[in-house]
Parts: sequence; C-alpha cells; structure tokens
Amino acid sequence: MYFNKKELQQQYQGFCDTNLLWTGSLNKVLQNIGFQYNYIYLLKVLINTKLRLGKLVEQFVFNQFSNDPSIEILTENLQIQNDKITIGELDCILLKDQKPIHLEIVYKFYLYDKSVGTTEIEHWIGPNRRDSFDQKYKKLVTKQLPLLNHSRTKEILQDLKISTENISQQVYFKAQLFPHISDIEKQFPVVNNDCISGFYIYEDELEQFKDCKFYIPTKHNWLIHAHPNVDWMNFKSYTLELKEYFEQKNAPLCWVKKPNGVISKLFVVWW
Repeated sequence: MYFNKKELQQQYQGFCDTNLLWTGSLNKVLQNIGFQYNYIYLLKVLINTKLRLGKLVEQFVFNQFSNDPSIEILTENLQIQNDKITIGELDCILLKDQKPIHLEIVYKFYLYDKSVGTTEIEHWIGPNRRDSFDQKYKKLVTKQLPLLNHSRTKEILQDLKISTENISQQVYFKAQLFPHISDIEKQFPVVNNDCISGFYIYEDELEQFKDCKFYIPTKHNWLIHAHPNVDWMNFKSYTLELKEYFEQKNAPLCWVKKPNGVISKLFVVWW
C-alpha cells in the first residue's frame, strides 16, 4: 500500500515547512543542521505506508539531499551490529561541500508543561508524557552521536571506505510545539518560537469549543498544514471519538474549525 500522491506531497510540504527546533548550538553541545531547505522540489519517491512517522521523515530528508548537488550521501540507516546484536544505527553520513558530517534526524511534537522538571528543555514533553525534549537531548548526546566512535562502527565504516577522522556531528531536529492555550502568547527563550504550531487544552476546557467543528488526522498527517477540505465532525461526535483515545491514554493531534472559519491545530490531553 502507498499513500496517494496528493496526500504524500502534503506530508512532504508540511515537513519542509516545519522549523528547526533551535538554531546553532544547544548548550554548546548539540549542533543543529547549518543548512535548511524550503519547499522547492517535489517528492520523487513512493513510500510504503508501513513506514512509521520517523522513518517517513528520514525519507523526506534524503529526498531533499538528493536535489542538492553540494551533498553526497555516503550511507544511510547504517545498522551497527556486533555478534548479531544491534548496538545502534547511524541515520546518515554525508559529504556537504566535500566535508563529512554524521547527521541524526529527529522530528517531534512537544507540549509545554512547566510542572515537569525545572528547565525549559524538561518542560517540553510528548503528548502522552512518554517522552520529552530533555530525554531526546540526553539520548543524542550520550548514545546516538557517540556511536560514531564505537570500535565496531569504525570497523564497518572502514569496510565502506569511510574515515571517521574529521567528521563533524550534527542533528537535523525539527519540531511542532504546542503550549497550553493560556501560554499561547508566551515567548520561550531556548527553542525557536516559530515552531509553535497550535496549542493544547485539558478535557475540562473543551466546552469552550462546543460551537466548533473537529477533525482527527492520521498520525502521518500530523505533518500537514490544517486545511478545510476534510470531513468535519460536530462537537458531540468528536467528544465521543476522543473518549476512545483517552481510554487508551492517547492524545491525538486534532484540527478545530471555529464558526468564523479559522482553523487551528490542538491537542486535548487525557492527563
């Protein structure tokens, strides 16, 4: 099975239009990619629907790179195994203007909850509280990027005639951010505020939208820009469907259309 061409193109455009979560270096440790693309080129490949969202995003990145004559991808999704045990995976090693870069690709949806942790990085959490910006930051710094220097990695790359000397390490880290509706005008000093894509509310705050229409996109369509050409639900139908998600402790991304036609992205959280 494949996504229809129009839907896949919308997902790709939504990905391309998403901003980097920060620019430059974070804590002088984690360097976000120094080059970014606008939505110029069409997606050239068909992608199997069985790909999870993270792998779909990787294919979008590789499609971008394939259109850039200054980039040569040396290896992608390289499994590092030792005695048939997988140690980890390198997302991508490329040459940019003949300079080697080890690149890890990340795309996240984070909500701002100041009750979690004490720093802004800790306050940005996943919609179901199962992950956070802080956890991903630490994983990148302590596991994913250091994998490049593992002895087994060096052996595998040597076989591929790729030297680990003089490789810079960067991340391609994009995100959609959702403060609580009461914080929608707040400025956040650590992250790129252009990543703010909507807001979230608690279940007991939903009544204020009773005159609105709703739509719940599939997970892959969380990427795309909200638009009016969908099958909208009324408030009653939406709350009944939302209840099923809450029973599974899942907070889906939703679109809400106000009576004046303004459309926004939101999460209604179960916690």
